[in-house]
Amino acid sequence: MTIKTFQTLSDLAACVGQEVAVSDWITITQEQVNQFAEATGDHQWIHVDVEKAKKGPFGAPIAHGFLTLSLLPRFFETSVAVVESRMGVNYGLNRVRFMSPVPVGSRLRARMKLLSSDAIDNNGQQMTWEVSIELEGAAKPACVAESVARRYP
Repeated sequence: MTIKTFQTLSDLAACVGQEVAVSDWITITQEQVNQFAEATGDHQWIHVDVEKAKKGPFGAPIAHGFLTLSLLPRFFETSVAVVESRMGVNYGLNRVRFMSPVPVGSRLRARMKLLSSDAIDNNGQQMTWEVSIELEGAAKPACVAESVARRYP
């Protein structure tokens, strides 16, 4: 695993307009899908009924779109670090699209491009990222999202 490390928030902010990091691949398991269903109450059969899903439109159970989206913090945590940053918080999402179903057993990774970085209170930075979550072997990403986060020194 390679983490792109920056000393300061300013060092990271200098990367606006660039792809900053690409995460490692992670495999989506049925256990993750089932745990997500329990946590959210979304027990739709295309996610949790393996036998029925095999006969369904995707030929297998698929991950919830919001499960795919919820991996954003993991992708960032394992790909980008700022030494002189004590914390970061999610601030929101500007746009999210689920473009390809994610079959259980498939692998995902994220490409993270820094779109903007603006100074905020307490010497922080509000950063907007374009995150493309790639589905291994698929022509289209599983998900593309604009993620807004705040980081503080």
